[in-house]
Amino acid sequence: MKNTAILGILKLIAWLPLGVARTFGRLLGHALRLANTRPYRVTQINLALCYPHLSSSEIAALTKDRMSQLGQAFFETPILWRQSSDWLLSKIIAVEGREYLQAALDNPRGTILLVPHLGNWEVIGLWVSQMTTMTSLYEPPKMAELENWIKTSRQRSGATLVPTNVRGVAALLKALRRGETTAILPDQQPPPSSGDFSPIFGVPAQTMTLVHNLIQKSGSQVLLCTALRAVGGWQLHFMHASEAINSADQQTSLAALNQGVESIVALAPSQYQWEYKRFRTRPEGCPEIYPKGS
Repeated sequence: MKNTAILGILKLIAWLPLGVARTFGRLLGHALRLANTRPYRVTQINLALCYPHLSSSEIAALTKDRMSQLGQAFFETPILWRQSSDWLLSKIIAVEGREYLQAALDNPRGTILLVPHLGNWEVIGLWVSQMTTMTSLYEPPKMAELENWIKTSRQRSGATLVPTNVRGVAALLKALRRGETTAILPDQQPPPSSGDFSPIFGVPAQTMTLVHNLIQKSGSQVLLCTALRAVGGWQLHFMHASEAINSADQQTSLAALNQGVESIVALAPSQYQWEYKRFRTRPEGCPEIYPKGS
């Protein structure tokens, strides 16, 4: 019954105008800060770790901004799942680097879109899949009641969803070899067998090797992209990844991937998912970063 109630609330939120939803989101962010919640505490830890040059007051201000952005993301995402493709198109304020995306789609090589957890990554998948054949990995949400709604939304725009297992990765590779497109969230912590340590913001982080393996096996091109929250909608950004990401040397490729994430986060640091425990797996001998209960 609890999950049914949550789903009902999300579906009510989905009917809100975008501006109203974002106002409620800012209020939620304020509450997250005042209550000293786990997202608030983890954000403070990550920001202090990744931006050691910032003062304590600057960290506090950025953490406050992040909570506001997190609340807005929570309230606006159900709207994306309900609304039509035409509605989404009307909310795209600008597209920076559109020529990079178009050149990639015109190229017969497959295209890997790296979409860090910045802004609202749902927007990228829903928007790009209207322009090209897209296959993406899909892990069902922990709340089963949400699965049909999310899958229907993503597939309505033309995306093909495959499971996050060996069969799904094989489907991605086949799609890329056919010259199609996939979108990957490159800044999630992978299982030990699927990653290796590489620095991001100067901190060693378990980094997925999936992107490196797909590039080596398919010869695909790579773009970094994001959908940043803007007044009235979203501003999309596409940029080339460093040539080093194509290196046959895994460590070189992983370093370039993380440097790309850093570059795109720099566009709007407060819209990045700092509340995620990105550094919970540590190299041997390194101390834990997140205190128990954080």
